[in-house]
Amino acid sequence: MSELLERIERLNEIGIALSAETDTPKLLELIMMGAKSLTHADGGSLYFLQDGKLSFEIISNDSLDMQMGGTSSNPIAFPAIPLLVNGEENHRNVVTHCVLAGKTINIADAYNEDGFDFTGTREFDRTTGYRTRSMLTFPLKNHEQEIIGVLQLINARDQNTNEVIVFNAIDQQLAESLASQAAVALTQQRLISELQVLFESFIRMIASAIDDKSPYTGGHCRRIPVLTMMLAEAAHGADSGPLKNFRITDKDRYELETAAWLHDCGKVVTPEYVMDKATKLETIHDRIHEVATRFEVLRRDVEIKFLKGCVQSDGSRQAKDALEMEYQQSLLQLEGDLAFLRKANIGGESMSEADVARVRQLSRLQWTNADGVSRSLLSEDEVMNLSIERGTLNEDEREVVNNHIVATIKMLESLPFPKNLQNVPEYAGGHHEKMDGSGYPRGLKRNQMSVQARIMAIADIFEALTARDRPYKKGKKLSECLNIMGLMKKENHIDPDIFDVFIKNRVYLDYAEEFLDPEQIDNIDENLIPGYSG
Repeated sequence: MSELLERIERLNEIGIALSAETDTPKLLELIMMGAKSLTHADGGSLYFLQDGKLSFEIISNDSLDMQMGGTSSNPIAFPAIPLLVNGEENHRNVVTHCVLAGKTINIADAYNEDGFDFTGTREFDRTTGYRTRSMLTFPLKNHEQEIIGVLQLINARDQNTNEVIVFNAIDQQLAESLASQAAVALTQQRLISELQVLFESFIRMIASAIDDKSPYTGGHCRRIPVLTMMLAEAAHGADSGPLKNFRITDKDRYELETAAWLHDCGKVVTPEYVMDKATKLETIHDRIHEVATRFEVLRRDVEIKFLKGCVQSDGSRQAKDALEMEYQQSLLQLEGDLAFLRKANIGGESMSEADVARVRQLSRLQWTNADGVSRSLLSEDEVMNLSIERGTLNEDEREVVNNHIVATIKMLESLPFPKNLQNVPEYAGGHHEKMDGSGYPRGLKRNQMSVQARIMAIADIFEALTARDRPYKKGKKLSECLNIMGLMKKENHIDPDIFDVFIKNRVYLDYAEEFLDPEQIDNIDENLIPGYSG
């Protein structure tokens, strides 16, 4: 009775350990070691049922000092055992019969048991010098009473004599009780794993959908996680400087990478015509073509004026030459003005005050439409857009784009993230903040942001500068990107310590070699990077 109580207590301890273990290989070993301990078995095998076959997951044998599968470094080379052979149920094998019959099989001596094929067992014994006798084989059933695997124990041993004996009724009951707990633990682990795979697939699907939404930002959401983790690992490995105490665990890595995948999820609400605005006058189409049509009207008017002048002139050579000169000058002026507007429409890093003034001056030119109504060459909206000083977005459109981060934060904060992902909204929502508080949407300062959020801010900026697929610019060379970011460090826009790690560990170069066009990768003299002292 005392021994039985000890074994029951041991069963409870194993059950508690099973419910707490989250690592599948360790869980399998707990099941195997627990079953052997409860039944005093010398060895055993654990199988998983998948696609109509039983595959070996762990093999253990004390006498042979054999451990395969689980957390060991020894792979299992034995093939999976099919439930069906030539379309017929495979009842010749003990473990497959256990599944097909759905019941426990207790064998006293494998060599004297009829009805099963023990060829494989005998071959194993022959090659190892082992002698298989008693067997206890029982199914692992989940909460829906579906068989998910099989546990087979070999050679029960008498605790006093160490002789091989038959698995008795108590052994069987304890083993079946453990099997029930083990199946629940395995099912729980599998469900958690499947939910994690589903979650990760879902966030990658969202990122891909955002990238696919715009041909100009395709790949951005897929590149940011890579660059973010590169920089995070560099910061983690810092052995000196302000970041020497920054360390991240596997849990922290998973949380940060999740945030990186979701950092732009708010772009699902951003209109395509704003995201894809390649020129200043683009809406549904590029309105520069409408402006060009008006110039054609002006050219027509100049030509008509010239021809009328020729008809009405006194016919002298001097008069015709004057008209011809005026005509050609007018055409050249119109051609130059249109070329200027086409260039202004493209956008860029900056637009001078003189160019803005010229746009306003040209807007005052008059043209006559098909109804005979005289109109300004450029509308107020066109003047406003063509006068954009940086990029292609006007203030209203820039606000729409900036709102994507507000939408991102709102979306992420509405999700019931588990404890291990509770910082995802903060990490993802801070990648447009600046260290001096001039960023958006919350105007956070450096001391109000986590290191992870500051890492994401640098990753987002560098990816944007180097990207070759933006509508308003080409991908910059490495030297130009690092020069711009060095100036941003000096202006207290990006974290200085993380930027130094970014340069010191040459994270920029590792990323560039994987994602940038070779023409973008030029020679870098780190001593010339503004604000970086090495």
